[in-house]
Amino acid sequence: METLKAPATLLARLLLSLLFIVAGFGKLSDPAGAAGYMAHLGIPTILLYPTILLELGGGLAILFGVLTRPVSLALAAFCVLTALLAHLHPGDAGNMINFWKNLGLTGGFFLLAIQGAGALSVDAKLNGTSQLQRA
Repeated sequence: METLKAPATLLARLLLSLLFIVAGFGKLSDPAGAAGYMAHLGIPTILLYPTILLELGGGLAILFGVLTRPVSLALAAFCVLTALLAHLHPGDAGNMINFWKNLGLTGGFFLLAIQGAGALSVDAKLNGTSQLQRA
């Protein structure tokens, strides 16, 4: 199992990051639509570009394993906030699936914040730890 730790952690980072990278690019390609949706939810539209930065920048940071622990905590908090603000509608099954999905993502980000990015990451390179030492 220990030999799978580095590639499994990389795969986990990839899977956790994709949703945020795609969502960030989506908002960036249609900021008016994204702002309208935020306004519909009662979320101040002034938060649009910080949201894009967190989703796109945070997603890329997780993907490459840069500042993984703090970015994971920021994305965990974002997941909880969006679960509560956008998806907590007990009478709507679709929104409730997204609510629970966000909480599941939160768990993944907490685990990543505790474990770190793993050997196959920029964090490991910056810390001077080789892949063989951390694998």
